Amino acid sequence: MTFTSSFALRYARLAGRGAYVYKAPRGTTDILPAEQGYYRHVEATAARLCQRYGYERIDTPVFEDARLFVRTIGEGTDIVEKETYTFDDRSGQAMTLRPEGTAPICRAYVEHGMHNLPQPVRLFYLASIFRYERPQKGRYRQHQQFGAEAIGDGDPALDAEVIDLAWRFCAAVGLTGIAIQLNSIGCKVCRPAYLAELQKHYSAHVDVLCPDCRVRLQKNPLRLLDCKKPSCQDIAESAPRSSEHLCPECGGHFDGVREYLRVLGIAFEENHRLVRGLDYYTKTVFEIQPRGREGAQSAVGGGGRYDDLIQELGGKPTPAVGFAIGIERVVLGVKQQGMAPLASPGEKVFVASLGDEAKAEAVRLTAELRRAGVIAIPSLGNRSLKAQLRQANALGAAHALIMGDDEVRAGRVVLRHMDRGEQESVPVQDVVGMLRSPDVRFEQ
Repeated sequence: MTFTSSFALRYARLAGRGAYVYKAPRGTTDILPAEQGYYRHVEATAARLCQRYGYERIDTPVFEDARLFVRTIGEGTDIVEKETYTFDDRSGQAMTLRPEGTAPICRAYVEHGMHNLPQPVRLFYLASIFRYERPQKGRYRQHQQFGAEAIGDGDPALDAEVIDLAWRFCAAVGLTGIAIQLNSIGCKVCRPAYLAELQKHYSAHVDVLCPDCRVRLQKNPLRLLDCKKPSCQDIAESAPRSSEHLCPECGGHFDGVREYLRVLGIAFEENHRLVRGLDYYTKTVFEIQPRGREGAQSAVGGGGRYDDLIQELGGKPTPAVGFAIGIERVVLGVKQQGMAPLASPGEKVFVASLGDEAKAEAVRLTAELRRAGVIAIPSLGNRSLKAQLRQANALGAAHALIMGDDEVRAGRVVLRHMDRGEQESVPVQDVVGMLRSPDVRFEQ
């Protein structure tokens, strides 16, 4: 049975169930108008800071060739094995909804020859991310991410710049009580010897490891350090530290990152168990976490260096570093700290009318106000003036313009100040100039 016919059969069965209450899929959420102010505040802050740091926006497709993520994230990771939304399109090609933002950007870097641009190439994104995870507060199966990537330079000062950008963003949106966790996990030169030491340590405790860690011991030993099961905590805490097994290059790089962070006045805490959940990381890894709460389930965001990823995708050896921050996590944090949402970009004006001539003039005047940058909302239908003003109050309008057929013939309109209930009659040709946004020019 083909995909199309199978889907059609299933759809027919579902359609035959009768009345059904439709809800957002589990693990997703609707961002309602009352919540939009928080998200716009976070996104505007991210864009403003990135511009200040010289990062330019990039947008990649919401789905990619599934092989991109298997190759870059790693077959043994939870993301690839358990969390991706992967499907065959109508041509039979396996596609995956974007589970993270770095791999698509690296693919775009290689595909579009960005290595010919001045290096490093500094990019940022605001994108939807999809992972089939257990839903929890601030963590959804479809969520929004802000991320930044600096591709084309291995200087530890660039690591410090990226961490500084992530930290300043959190401060700018109003998050408090957070800390930077920092570690180095080495490179392909020194990591194999460290992983052998790690496996040796864990092999002595294999009888008490959780089922997942027994698999990780063979497939992805670095992820052993990230286990949150109580039975594995003491073993992880006493495990060898990656920072003590670095080659001279990685050790010098880590020293440089720490020194530049001190120069920037960025406090950090070294965490030898921090490894991140993606296989492509090398050298520096970091997370921003609420103080006193460690682990991926509490992290606001994080990132690190991935010097081998561009080459894995067919490009030349290209060092790179970046981060990603969960916007829902940030919004949850600022709301818990009592912050109000971003205010509306201007005051609303409600245009009320009584009579057919007045309604036509109200439509024209509403359009003129909007072209002048005013948030203008016309009354619809044929309700009483009292009902129209009640709607103006419910919408939070600062002013109401009231016109009847007599006002139209006289070329005037009643301007009502909703906060104090006072009103005045003004020439209709003057009202737009009185209410227009000061930084918006009239459209021609």
